[in-house]
Amino acid sequence: MATAETPWLYFPSTMSVFTDVPLAQKLEGSLLKTYKQDDHPNKMFLAYKVCMTSQGQPWVSSVVCKTRTQIAQDPSLNFEYTPVMGMKSFIQASLNLLFGKNSQVIMENRAGGVHTVGDSGAFQLGAQFLKTWRRDSQIVYIISSQKEPHGLVFQDMGFTVYEHTFWDSARLRLDPSMLLDVVERAPHGCIFVIGNIGNCKLTQGQWTQLMVLMKSKQIFPFFDIPYQGLATGDLEEDSRFLQYFVSQGFEFFCSQSLSKNFGIYDEGVGILAVVALNNQLLLRVLSQLMNLARALWLNPPTTGARIITSVLCNPAMQGEWKQSLEGVVENVMMTKEKVKEKLRLLGTPGSWDHITEQKGSHSYLGLNSQQVEYLVKKKHIYIPKNGRINFTCINSYNIDYITESITEAVLFTKDSEK
Repeated sequence: MATAETPWLYFPSTMSVFTDVPLAQKLEGSLLKTYKQDDHPNKMFLAYKVCMTSQGQPWVSSVVCKTRTQIAQDPSLNFEYTPVMGMKSFIQASLNLLFGKNSQVIMENRAGGVHTVGDSGAFQLGAQFLKTWRRDSQIVYIISSQKEPHGLVFQDMGFTVYEHTFWDSARLRLDPSMLLDVVERAPHGCIFVIGNIGNCKLTQGQWTQLMVLMKSKQIFPFFDIPYQGLATGDLEEDSRFLQYFVSQGFEFFCSQSLSKNFGIYDEGVGILAVVALNNQLLLRVLSQLMNLARALWLNPPTTGARIITSVLCNPAMQGEWKQSLEGVVENVMMTKEKVKEKLRLLGTPGSWDHITEQKGSHSYLGLNSQQVEYLVKKKHIYIPKNGRINFTCINSYNIDYITESITEAVLFTKDSEK
């Protein structure tokens, strides 16, 4: 019985504090989910983010497997917390890979970095910094060969985001003039997040025009290099465009992801690279970035970073890794050539040169929405709506079915237009 000293406790209901939280709209993965639910025997998925082997498994550089084993058996490792900045040796090795060990910006101590977490960690960190220290620049342009996920990071921080692509679906090519047009229309002092610019094939005159425009408008560049070495097979070539910006005195950020080109996708490891006008300015920026990193993740994980550092700091292992990258790129180029030739022999309407003109494992097929829908619904070949597929998913076992299905889709839509 309740008394004045011990009143009955009253619980009005068992209502959850999460009752009003709705399910979030799924941003990606619905295509993969549909594929998995499909029980058709010939179904195939050509939109994996990772490089695949001919056996249909995620590609991992052979040197990574050996290095992982060596690290696991190393008794000297104490697994202590890393500094907020991350592993110094990993950051320096990554910067040397990005700019070149003897590059101007490294020799002058104007480049530094922070060890980041996940594929979007560098953008999360960079966006936080820009929101705090560049308050007059709250407009972000994201331009790449495809729609990128970084827009969500900047939108969540309150930036106004405009997204553009330099893939011309009408003329089936990556068009550098589309990049220049966006820069010309962009307001003074905005932020430009640029991905895959190395694939854009700017002429010397266009590079000069781009530099003049960005300098005159005081545009801050934020580059994305997600798979250095997997575009051309040449590590230096894939990041050469950075030297244009360094030589013209630009300050910039660069997200360097090292998960894809080592085949350690589950590690999600990279750096946010910073280039400043001098070392004093660089140290100021890095100090503020470390304060932000302390709040975001405090201590970055080290397994992936240790693997990458071991490979990059050992000439023999680095040589083996470079060869594995070249092997992947050569296989991709051969696959593209085979696809183009098979489409030619099948008499598929249209030109398919654009397939081999694009760099990297992920490239546009050049199909319209009707043709993509036909492949998905009628042939059980799952590709994104924009028709940009992962060519490492094509192998000797499925190439005939894929090219015959593409031909069928093109002919079907041609007939339906009549």
